[in-house]
Amino acid sequence: MEDHTPIVLTDEERARIGRRANQGLIRALVAQAGMAVFAVVLSGLVAGGNAALSALVGAAAYFIPNALFALRLLAGAFGPLKTGPMAFFWGEAFKLGTAVFILGLATWKGEGWLVWPALLLGLLCVLKGYVLLLATRKLP
Repeated sequence: MEDHTPIVLTDEERARIGRRANQGLIRALVAQAGMAVFAVVLSGLVAGGNAALSALVGAAAYFIPNALFALRLLAGAFGPLKTGPMAFFWGEAFKLGTAVFILGLATWKGEGWLVWPALLLGLLCVLKGYVLLLATRKLP
């Protein structure tokens, strides 16, 4: 027979869980920023300035909306804004829409200088920033 008694957390336990979650968000952003720098430097060394700029655009396409969403979540933890399921849903929609917008803008305005492999490298490195956390065993 299963026990369906709800778990009751103390205020101290809730605060500790919240701190760990916030630290995890910050660690993930730092890892993504590190991977973005890696992609930009590697692209610049291998293929030059346009490739480095393209990698920066690709990295920014995901990093900027993700950082804004993380700041919104952190604001909910530290301020009067509460974070619920709908805030998470709309934050994810914002991230996706903004990323598509930035990539579309890069496609439209980047004609002549955009290096697609470098842009995709920048995007992929930021998307997989958690691999850096796995490698250093600093998971959130």
